[in-house]
Amino acid sequence: MITFISKRVFQAVFVLFFVALVSFALFNFVGDPVHNMVGQDTSMEDRERIRESLGLNDPFYVQFYHFLSNAVKGDFGVSYRQGRKVSELLAERIPATLELSLVGSLLALLIGIPLGVFTGLTKRTYFGQFAQKSTLFLSLLGVSLPTFLIGIFLIIVFAVNLKWLPSSGRGEVVALGWWTTGFLTWSGIKSLILPGVTLSLFQMAFIMRLVRSEMLEVLRTDYIKFAKARGLTNRAINFGHALKNTLIPVITITGLQIGTIIAFAIITEQVFQWPGAGFLFIQAIHFVDIPVMAAYLMFVAVVFVSVNLIVDILYYVVDPRLRVSSTVAKGV
Repeated sequence: MITFISKRVFQAVFVLFFVALVSFALFNFVGDPVHNMVGQDTSMEDRERIRESLGLNDPFYVQFYHFLSNAVKGDFGVSYRQGRKVSELLAERIPATLELSLVGSLLALLIGIPLGVFTGLTKRTYFGQFAQKSTLFLSLLGVSLPTFLIGIFLIIVFAVNLKWLPSSGRGEVVALGWWTTGFLTWSGIKSLILPGVTLSLFQMAFIMRLVRSEMLEVLRTDYIKFAKARGLTNRAINFGHALKNTLIPVITITGLQIGTIIAFAIITEQVFQWPGAGFLFIQAIHFVDIPVMAAYLMFVAVVFVSVNLIVDILYYVVDPRLRVSSTVAKGV
């Protein structure tokens, strides 16, 4: 177990280093941030003085070394646009992004997995076929429609026409130290509904279709037929044997989808004007705010790597074949 985790941690560190290198290299081609920091009347001498003070005239490897050494300490520099530490800006915005991603992930899992099991188990009854076709049709819409289009549709229906829910913003939040949460206020909860549903629909449909296909495949295996021959109840077969083996590949895919939810919350935040880290990243692109852009991509990379590490550990715990293979490798 320790060897398995050590290998994954080493791979995670290498991935983070590679992401930092690639993202920092790409940002050198997005434009000159000095042009967005000063007015048109600023002389070339003043512009050059600003570039020198920011270290933009240094060679690439020197700039990357400073960025990486400071990033390890949690220091991503100062925002070119706002003149504040990037770490402070992210600390203000990350709670909003993580709360929105948490709501989207829970909705996708708590609705997608049961619907996938339901459509996989009820394919032979008339009601089951009707419900299955209806659910698959809705899931196909969820997979096909762009996230921003779903968000705009929900805003028109529930915010503009029905006036049930707010169309933008985070609502009233409560500060718990540096963390701010909307879960403790009614306006904060209402503000989470539309963006949370929008963010979860694609992942919910994907997880549902994945669970359904895996469930149908597992139900055709020999050990399920043997369990039926032993006289076990349908409940014991479906949930004690089939579902357990269905969730083994689903765990891996679901982990990747949770990371995707956090990464692609940027689109939902833009549609709903959600004050999260993704919305901050969009603003940073317009102003070529390189420290903010680099810090956001590192944050997304850390989330992806952390989620994948947790998924690998869960996969190791759930699937006994990995434990057997690692034991055999040690013996060899």
